[in-house]
Amino acid sequence: MISLTAKIRKTIGKKIKALLKEGVLPAVLYGPGMKTVSLEVDLKDFEKTFKEAGRSSLISLETEGKKEKNLTLIQSVQRHPLTGKPIHVDFYQPNLKEKIEARVPIILDGEAPAVKDLGGTLVKTISEVNVKALPQNLPKEIRISVEGLKTFEDNIFIKDLKTGEGIEILKKPEEIVAMVTPPEKVEEELAKPIEEKVEDVEKVGEKKEEGEKVEKEEEEKKPSSAKVQESKEEKSKEEKAK
Repeated sequence: MISLTAKIRKTIGKKIKALLKEGVLPAVLYGPGMKTVSLEVDLKDFEKTFKEAGRSSLISLETEGKKEKNLTLIQSVQRHPLTGKPIHVDFYQPNLKEKIEARVPIILDGEAPAVKDLGGTLVKTISEVNVKALPQNLPKEIRISVEGLKTFEDNIFIKDLKTGEGIEILKKPEEIVAMVTPPEKVEEELAKPIEEKVEDVEKVGEKKEEGEKVEKEEEEKKPSSAKVQESKEEKSKEEKAK
């Protein structure tokens, strides 16, 4: 089992910022039937532990000065809005005899033949699922191969996910986890806006041609006497202008 060493934390309030500058992460430990305990852990050690355990694997939290080890879950991690570094962590000590819920990530393994041979695109529609199990049985992740996706009609469903005994996935079995979409769909989506713009340009051009045609027809329909009169009026205007 993964273990992490902690110390009882006496620093509180604004002084906590000083801990973070020293590479120390403030934390709390709580759970059913126990009082909340303020702790501190080494930031680098925590990041390594979190990477290995995730949010659904039990870790042995060993507090200096105490013989008892706490089997805990990493309940939540607060991060700095700019750097993304952890600034606070909550450890939760569950009742090992009662089932609890946890979010578990889904990992896709391998390469889908429909991607490799047919040029499709792998689409992951569900990234994680809620599961229910005893704390000690919670998986860190659920892995499944995509090698069964040989055509664009093949899908991976929730019911295809394999978990250990006593683990319940809290999602409908028929929900799709992953699929492969054909390349032409992507091409169609990319080409669609361009086609629409071309059509708009063509329509504008057609309207312009129609307008010019109407003006020409109206000009041709005018009687000869009207044309002569217009010519005289234009000539008169030119003489006055001189």
